Amino acid sequence: MKIAGLDIGTTGCKCTVFDEQGKYLGRAYRDYPVKRRMGSHEADASAIMDGVYCVLAEMARAYPDIAGIGVTSFGETFVMTDEQGMPLYPAILYTDSKGSAECGELEELLGAKTIADITGLRPHETYSLPKMMWLKKHHPEVVDAAKYAFLMEDYVVFHLTGKRQIDYSLASRTMAFDIRKMCWSEKIFETAGIPVAWMSEPVPTGTDAGVIREAAAEKTGLSKETHIVSISHDQVAAAVGAGIFNGNIALDGAGTSQCLGPVFDSFPNAEVMYEGNYAIVPYAIPGKYMSYAYSFTGGALIQWCVDTLAKKEKDMAGQMGISVNSYLEKRSESPTGLLVLPHFAGAATPYMDSGSKGAVLGMTVETTAADIYRACMEGVVYEMYLNAKALDGSGSHFERLHATGGGAHSREWMQMKADVLNMPMTALKTVDAGTVGSAMLTGIAIGVFKDLEDAAGYMVEKTETFYPNREMHEKYMKIFERYEKVYKAVRPLM
Repeated sequence: MKIAGLDIGTTGCKCTVFDEQGKYLGRAYRDYPVKRRMGSHEADASAIMDGVYCVLAEMARAYPDIAGIGVTSFGETFVMTDEQGMPLYPAILYTDSKGSAECGELEELLGAKTIADITGLRPHETYSLPKMMWLKKHHPEVVDAAKYAFLMEDYVVFHLTGKRQIDYSLASRTMAFDIRKMCWSEKIFETAGIPVAWMSEPVPTGTDAGVIREAAAEKTGLSKETHIVSISHDQVAAAVGAGIFNGNIALDGAGTSQCLGPVFDSFPNAEVMYEGNYAIVPYAIPGKYMSYAYSFTGGALIQWCVDTLAKKEKDMAGQMGISVNSYLEKRSESPTGLLVLPHFAGAATPYMDSGSKGAVLGMTVETTAADIYRACMEGVVYEMYLNAKALDGSGSHFERLHATGGGAHSREWMQMKADVLNMPMTALKTVDAGTVGSAMLTGIAIGVFKDLEDAAGYMVEKTETFYPNREMHEKYMKIFERYEKVYKAVRPLM
């Protein structure tokens, strides 16, 4: 018997299969096109579903005894459909600029603090509801024909099972979900002029939607007894896959972006969260919540540095038979003394300033590509520490981090994070904690595992723990005192 995690991403989907002991067996991936033009960011939901059928069919051929598949997805993006789930308009991505004016209108009618108190979100056009309002205003013919509004998790679950259900964590990304009552907010929907009947039924993370329907089983080759499970927003699944079940541990998601994900054992301080632009998200464990403190550029900034500044070093590393990252890490020491503001794609929390730009300060004619590379690593970590400080008073009390993603494989970066944040950092073997978390919750739903602790014993594998060096922490803090001032100093000039 096998279990699988199906992860729906912005540009592609993947299905990862594990055995009943949590051992990784195989993975299939398919990408699909995204249209980005003139501020319009859209995806073809039918193409996403075609990608899903492809990866499921590939894994079903290799592992015909898949008993359960958990579905997780990226957030906010939604699609309007008819009664059969056929799209009536392209899926509007969370990065699309649509909905800004409508979000402002909703704020005027209800008040930003009221919306945040209900939904756990400071109002922003990123979320689904303002974009639904935009669609109603600019394409009434679509709204008139629409029967359902799906985010990607419940869109896929509906096509696979015929059941409309969405887990609490993803529902909260609409800016219309009451995170205290765990239901859709009639007040917000009524004020927005959007029918709540469009939405799927909210259910706890990890709820079984039942067996796959016959047409989907025939299309994929899966057994008609295969269960489909509604998992969560991808960041929640990643935290589960990292073995984070209480507030003592936070997630370090070291991927293209850099995410710091604390878990709260009770409801956070709403005022602190509001001021820092931090979302309050229902977690996989009832009564607990999660938040996302993040930078748009983590690994993306490191890759920019390699591609733009280290072409000669890349060639030399190749001649030595090592990665360019390892080569650069060995040719500079921390702290560099340089200040890198990692806002190369705008500023995320706590600023949420899309107009902010990146900056590299303190260079001389002696500065090398390796120095800048290491300074970029430092800048990402300083931004993490800035967010950790901004969360003071929120109710978070994490004392260590579990790291996933490609960045967790850099021992230099892991030690730097431990030194700056002054707490232990444990690297996990898996790069893709989201599919691990999805499979863990699926295993629980179909009876393979007793609970999360049991599932973690099989599927969460730690590799190495890095402990902070007090002397290095003090050196970093002297530089961080200057780093804290960079944003306010640079922003008026850009």
